[in-house]
Amino acid sequence: MEFPSLDQIKENYNEILPYINVTPMLHWISPLKDRLIGDNTEVFYKCELFQRTGTFKIRGALTRMLHLTFEEKQRGVVAGTGGNHGIAVAHVAKQLGIDAKIIVPETMNPLRLEKIKNLGADIKKMPTIGMVIDEMNVIAKSEGRVIIHPFEHPKITLGTASLGYEFLQQVPNLDVILVPVGGGGLVSGISCAAKQINPDIKVFGIEPEGANAMFLSFKQNRAVALTGKPLSIADSLCAPSAEPYSYGICRQFVDEIILVSDQQIRQSMKILFEHVKVACEPACATAMAALLGPLKERCNGKRTGLILCGSNIDLSTFYDIVTG
Repeated sequence: MEFPSLDQIKENYNEILPYINVTPMLHWISPLKDRLIGDNTEVFYKCELFQRTGTFKIRGALTRMLHLTFEEKQRGVVAGTGGNHGIAVAHVAKQLGIDAKIIVPETMNPLRLEKIKNLGADIKKMPTIGMVIDEMNVIAKSEGRVIIHPFEHPKITLGTASLGYEFLQQVPNLDVILVPVGGGGLVSGISCAAKQINPDIKVFGIEPEGANAMFLSFKQNRAVALTGKPLSIADSLCAPSAEPYSYGICRQFVDEIILVSDQQIRQSMKILFEHVKVACEPACATAMAALLGPLKERCNGKRTGLILCGSNIDLSTFYDIVTG
């Protein structure tokens, strides 16, 4: 499967740089880290939760929309989203003067919904995330809008590859990177960049147990859909299916998909809040959950990078989750 070359990744990174933040890297040095993980394992956080719009999603949306033709921009765009992708598309659309329609589930976190509204996008609600995707396709056909898919497009992977490239400029000699997985847009890009820079680096995708479409796809050697509704406190990772392109890139560059439970995610949110001083959404805590749990021994003695991917959560929801 064709994937972005390192030269293309660098070129795109320079193109989107005026529109994004170069997010900080934090080297976690703490007695708690030594007790929980081991004093010979180094941990580096890529703090993408401080990105414009609150998540990494702007990198993919921006890359996709900057490459639209004039005619496509005139037609407008449509995106189906659980929240964060919609915020990013609405933000980029406002920056570039493109009309945007965002399809969202009725259960969307109110903070994310308010952010989309404030950015001026037209919003349509649907009962389930599966119906969101269906309606996105209907509107694209009936209104002639261009679909800005949350993860299934080469330009989305190219955009998220900028994050992997940026991280490895900050910490060139990482041994391992742990990346949250929903549909695979983030991990496809990061792994594609990381493996071209350092073929020996290990890249693990981290997925919630209740939303494990990519895990099942790896097991069955093809992109598959979940048979039931995805269910996890990490709602922004609840993709109902893996899709062929992003799955194909992941299969080529991601070493393994690792599952974590909601309880492990919840505990990691608490640790990140109390000891790293970041209040993050559940998806953001999945990499930490894997390092504390199923990947602790495999990362022992390694220079380990964790992607902290997003912070779009309201105070009451954060409190309910960490005290649940």
